Amino acid sequence: MTAPAHPLTVAAVQAEPVPGDVAGNAATAARLVGRAAGTRIVVLPELFLPAYHPPTLAADPAGTHVAADADGWVDDPRLDPLRQAARDGGTTVVVGAAVRHPDGRRTISSLVVDPAGAVRAAYDKQQLWGGERELFDPGRRGATLLVDDWRFGLGICYDGCFPEHGRAAAADDAHGYLCPSGYLAGSEHRRDLYYAARALDNTMYVVFANAVDGADPWRFNGGAAVYDPEGRPLARGADTGEDVLVATLDPAALAATRAAHTMLTDRPADQGLPRVAVRA
Repeated sequence: MTAPAHPLTVAAVQAEPVPGDVAGNAATAARLVGRAAGTRIVVLPELFLPAYHPPTLAADPAGTHVAADADGWVDDPRLDPLRQAARDGGTTVVVGAAVRHPDGRRTISSLVVDPAGAVRAAYDKQQLWGGERELFDPGRRGATLLVDDWRFGLGICYDGCFPEHGRAAAADDAHGYLCPSGYLAGSEHRRDLYYAARALDNTMYVVFANAVDGADPWRFNGGAAVYDPEGRPLARGADTGEDVLVATLDPAALAATRAAHTMLTDRPADQGLPRVAVRA
């Protein structure tokens, strides 16, 4: 794998959206992108635009979703402030949304807003958690985001609990893994373990955004973070309160980690002969 030539500055956001208020949450996202001035990528939480609030999503699917065309492009005037923020900052924004597709599928998706202000539903969550299966359809394939000479696998929350999802990104030569998420209060141990593990498993950077605060039972626990390729946090937020965590991804550190920890090149093509059962 070839390391990028230049460092890249990123931001992981933790913030509290308002259930059902796509326009208002897009304006909040634009404000947060402004706080991350100077970064090339800003990652916001899962389902940030409608808020991760299943009762609202179930009650008003038309109002809480944005529509994508057959190629995934989204043209929704509610997102105009976010488009402008991306243009103003020369920033790529990854933000969670509920998306309605032309074939009738509804997905939990990551929208990518590019520095020109174009919006695309770039990735649909493949691993649905719990009651999400009653409201959404699973995504059909992985996706890699290209920014400058960096490659980033896209994941959403529960995807990151599956080592093979991060490994699929690494197998596509990803240098990092971008994970908008919605972790509920009480899950701090798992929140801090999964994404550090995906970083170390694959010797890649991980940018983890998370919702924060809100009312029980949909109260979220923040802890947004950027992890280095050995799983150490370069930046991490508190368990409560809005924050924008900024860190610079260093290609020299990436190359050094991959030279010292060679799991990606050492991994076998398969697991060998059928497993043996040993009775003790």
